[in-house]
Amino acid sequence: MVLAFFKGNSGEGNFAHIVARSVAMLGDARHSFDLASLALLSGADASNVAEDVWATDARINQAEQELRSELVVHVAVQGSADIGSVLGFTLLLKKIERIGDQAKNILELAEHGVSFADSPENEQLSAERQQLSGYFAEAGDLLSMPNPDIDSIDEYATRVNVSVAYFQSKIDEFMSSERPGFEVVPLAIYYRFLRRIAANLVGVVRTSVDPVPHLDYLDDGATDTDD
Repeated sequence: MVLAFFKGNSGEGNFAHIVARSVAMLGDARHSFDLASLALLSGADASNVAEDVWATDARINQAEQELRSELVVHVAVQGSADIGSVLGFTLLLKKIERIGDQAKNILELAEHGVSFADSPENEQLSAERQQLSGYFAEAGDLLSMPNPDIDSIDEYATRVNVSVAYFQSKIDEFMSSERPGFEVVPLAIYYRFLRRIAANLVGVVRTSVDPVPHLDYLDDGATDTDD
């Protein structure tokens, strides 16, 4: 998928190393998500993983900045021939950086004393965490494949969008719940982070197949999926 689309139109337009570094960034984002969400769900001391998560987030940010600089230089040297690929990569990198930020936000919940270890939803939350972590791996595989079937991309996006809708339904449920606020507010915030992560994962895999003007939009641009 990405290696095919992002090959570039000019003779020098091979972005394979940027693809590889993008996949590595996504792996880092998954690492942060796994550490932060496990701390939140297990009740473990967030300080045990905080240094790792913050260092990983800094590494993601640094990689994004370096790759954006490379893309700017590429356009300056090669001209506008690869501008579509460069714009696509810029959006892809930003989405991965946002995912890293959402993982960091989950850690911050734990750092503020939130714990779902004794929550009646703990088993369900653990299953959802594991499923979302798996979506990271699938996205990385799709990014790494030179020419995956577009049907595979659509199938992945459909499945993950089901989770996006589910996370939104949980937010809506907690917004109208009669349970105490100290129980449901952290859950609603957490599901908001999960929803954003899942939506950005869809955006990552669709960056190379959707027209740039319609990225993050459905219905020919009428529905915003990345609010």
